[in-house]
This record gives sequence, structure tokens and C-alpha cells, in this order.
Amino acid sequence: MRKALAVILTMAAAGCTTIPQKTVSKAVSPAASQPWTPPEAGRMPEPPPTPPVEIPQEYMKPGTTLTLGQLVDVGLRNNPATREAWFAARAQAAEVGSKKSLYYPYAEIDGTILRQEQPATNVGGVFSVLQTTYGPSVAASWLLFNFGGREADVQEATRTLYAADWTHNAAIQDVVLAIAQAYYQYLNAKAQVAALGASLDEAKKNLDVAEERHRAGVATIADVLQAKTQVSQVQLDLQTAQGQVQIIRGALATALGVPATVPVDVGELPEELPLDAVKRGVDELIEKAKAERPDLAAVRFRALAAESHIHAAAIDGLPTLTLDATGNRTFYWRPGPDPFSTNWAGAITLRIPVFRGFDTAYQVQKAKEEAQGARSTAERTEDQVILDVWSSYYAVQTASQRVTTSRDLLASASQSAEVAQGRYRAGVGSILDLLTAQSALADARSEEAQARSLWFLSVAQLAHATGVLQPGSPEIRAFPQPTKGTTP
Repeated sequence: MRKALAVILTMAAAGCTTIPQKTVSKAVSPAASQPWTPPEAGRMPEPPPTPPVEIPQEYMKPGTTLTLGQLVDVGLRNNPATREAWFAARAQAAEVGSKKSLYYPYAEIDGTILRQEQPATNVGGVFSVLQTTYGPSVAASWLLFNFGGREADVQEATRTLYAADWTHNAAIQDVVLAIAQAYYQYLNAKAQVAALGASLDEAKKNLDVAEERHRAGVATIADVLQAKTQVSQVQLDLQTAQGQVQIIRGALATALGVPATVPVDVGELPEELPLDAVKRGVDELIEKAKAERPDLAAVRFRALAAESHIHAAAIDGLPTLTLDATGNRTFYWRPGPDPFSTNWAGAITLRIPVFRGFDTAYQVQKAKEEAQGARSTAERTEDQVILDVWSSYYAVQTASQRVTTSRDLLASASQSAEVAQGRYRAGVGSILDLLTAQSALADARSEEAQARSLWFLSVAQLAHATGVLQPGSPEIRAFPQPTKGTTP
């Protein structure tokens, strides 16, 4: 008997170990070195339904070039980042309503059917009574007082809602900045193509001059070959730049929240820049950022919400006063003289927690530590905001100086190229001098276009760092908007 019992217990123990192992093995890949083959239910799920792309019809007409303001309009309609933050804010708004429900009474209606057998005794002995009852019941409870616990919960949820709303504003500004960055990068890419196109025309002219001089017998074939090499090199650079334009155009469409295949086109990079657009000092901009930055406001409200949670955690261990009421009517399946019975009760209940294993004290301590951490996060964010404004401000100053210097460089490079070309035509200069001057001119064109685009990017970054880059802001309206057909 004992041996049989031992065998049974051993088999049961083995089964308890083997069955989970087989279940786990079937749910994953057979080995760490082999990929998992998903079952039918585990294959890549279908993407969730997304709203249709919203682009005004006038923006999609052939030949239409969009301004930055129009691109921002499209981006805020379609970019999922703003929807994500908006839905999070709406969810938190619903949470505030949920917390406010504690101010109202709670009531519920139940219905039961009960079949039970109960033993009973009389002088004749013990017998059982089989009975079936059914009927409705109602219960209500109303929290009358809990030392401000409801107020603390509502305050915490409300402050968290404000943080979510500010986060939504920050998401909008982030999207606007991303669009502005992609926009000016696209303009710069187009300007680089235009600059290389001008360089290619000049390289072809140099080749024509070299061939003419070679036919006249005043230049060697080496001059022609060097000129041809330059033409080929510029053509290669131009083809690369043209491909880069398409890549950045796709990046701009993605920043708008639409597929890269959607045709999006803009004008050309402006030549005239308001280099004195930033007239405020850095200290004034820092103070504005501390008052306007939505991400800073969000973390500050999260810190305030954490402080509200301290009070809510402390109140959890204090007495509560509740009004309770119940009522029910019970019907009997085989009624006697009374087919039903009605019962009701009402009570005002004072609940006084006596000992909860120090849970309340630990929860309060946890809330205090989290509040301190939230304050530290707010301080760190403020420091980062100040650094962002400081860095962006001096980046604008540097960008302005770079525009001026690059234009001086372009002017001198143009003069040098003209002189070198004249000297080569006159037969007193070498092809090497001419090609070197033309190469320097091409670099100067590229640098000047790059300087203009970087100025726009730095101003947009400063507006974002200050917290004022948003739809319809002066920073969007005041930027010179590229016009059709303008070339650098």
C-alpha cells in the first residue's frame, strides 16, 4: 500500500514538472539560435485604422508651392504625435470627472434567485427545509466626510490634466519645429542643386574655352582633359544633390504626417534675410521661456500633482463618515400566508482605521519622495530650458555672422573666378588656376546657401526654445516666405 502510494505521488510530481515544461516549449522557438515561427493568431496584426490624410485641395494643385505656414497647417492636421498627446489629455480629463464622482452617492440594484436547503429540528427530530426565494434589492452609499480626501484626489487629477494639456502644447511646438527644420533643409537642398547647376554651366564654358584654345594650338590636350574632368565631377555632384532633394522632400512629407509619396513642393531659399530679427537680449528671452515653455509648465504641474498626492495618501488612514442604506423584497416560490417580505436598513457609519501594518505611513513617505523627485525634475528641466535658449540665441548670432562672411567669400570667389577665366582666355593663365578658382567659387556658392538655411533653422530653434513657436506665431508669419521661381 505504501509503495503504491509512493508511486502515485512520484508520478503526480513528475506530471506537475513535465506539463509546464511542454507548455512553455510549445509557446516559444525550439532553441535560442532559431527564430520563432508564429501561429496564425500570432502573425503580424493589421494596422489600426488611421484617419484619412487631410490636405486642402488648393494645396494639391499642380505647380503649387507651399509656404511654411501652409505646411504647418497640413502637419498639425495629420501628424500622429499631436493626436497622441491630445488623446492623452482627453483621457486625463475623464480621470478628473471620475475623481469628482466621489462627491455623489453610489447606488446599485441587484436581483437574486436563491435555492437553499436548511436543517431544522422539532420534537420529532431533525429534518430539512428546501426553499426557493427571489427578489430585487437596492443599496446606496454616500461618503459624507473624509478630511478632504476627495478634494485632494480631484486636485491631483486636475493638476495632472493641466500637465497633459501643456504636454499637448509641447507636442504641437515639437511638430512645428520638425516641419520648419525639414522645410529649410529642403530649401537648402534645392539651393545646392541651383548652385551646382550654375557651376556646371561655368564648367562647360571652361571646357569650350579649353577646346577652342586646343584647336588654335595654344593649349595642350591636358587642358581639355582637365576641363572635362571638372565637368564630370560637377555633374556627379549635381546628380547626388538632386537625389538628396528627393530624400529630403520625403522627410518633409513624413514630418507632416503624410506618406513620403504625397507630392509636396516649396519655393526657393530667399536671398534677403532679416538678420536683425532677434532684437531681444538673451536674459529677456530666458525669462520668456521660463514663463512660456509648455514642457516646463507640464513638469511643474506634475510636481504640484505629486504634492497633492501626499495629502491624499495621508487621508487614507483617517476616519471617514458614510451614509449607507439598503432595501430588499424577498418573494417565496411556494408562498404561505405572506407571499413576500420587505426589509430595509439605514446607517451612518464612522470608520476609524486603527492599525494597517504601517501602510499609510509608508504610502505617505513614498508620496513625499516622489514629490521631491518631481520637484527635482522640474528644476532640471528649467536648467535645460535656460541652456536651450542660451545655446539657440548664440547660434542665431553665429548664423548671422556666417551669412555675412559667406557672402563676402562668394563675392571674392566670383571676382577671382572672373579674373582667372580672363587670364586663361588671354593665354597668360593656366587651366589649373582657372579650375581652382572655379572650384572655390562652387564651394562659396554652396557655403552661402548653407549659411542662409542655417540662419532660418537657428531662428526656428530659438523660437522653439523660447516656447513661442506655434501655429500663427510671429516667428512663422514673419519669416520671409519663398516665392515661386526665385533662385539663389
